[in-house]
Amino acid sequence: MHLSDRFTGPFLIALGALAAYGGSRLPPVPGQQVGPNVFPMVVGAGLVLCGVLIALGVGRRFEEEAEADLAAHENPPPPEEARHGRWYGLRALIPPALLVFYYFAVDRIGFVATAAVMALVAAKVLGASWRLALPLAALAPIGVHFLFYKLLRVPLPAGLIPLPW
Repeated sequence: MHLSDRFTGPFLIALGALAAYGGSRLPPVPGQQVGPNVFPMVVGAGLVLCGVLIALGVGRRFEEEAEADLAAHENPPPPEEARHGRWYGLRALIPPALLVFYYFAVDRIGFVATAAVMALVAAKVLGASWRLALPLAALAPIGVHFLFYKLLRVPLPAGLIPLPW
């Protein structure tokens, strides 16, 4: 099913505006500049910006050119059953399995190690090469930990790999 950009753009604008409005209604935390209202407002502003770009058709020409180029150089794709094994559909269970893994592992081995395992598994399941998955698994958890610890002031379990901040 293909939805028109005339529908999805305004929908994202409305969704972003609602998220920003809802975030602006949250009470501030006394003594802190960054409170619970910041994240929904940033996400809402991003959704509004993306919705405006989609509604205006920014980037549509690049998609059309890429699809035409791909169709010109590609053989017809094999049937869905032939491309993947019979267990391929079980990939949908990976995100909830990773959440259960996080719940049980984060207190024992810490946030950075747990997030590294999760990033590596998710990247490989989504088809990333080892060349991309390994640096992503090594660097993304450190960046996320830094943002949560320094910006949001949310303590995360140190575990096996304590970070200097």
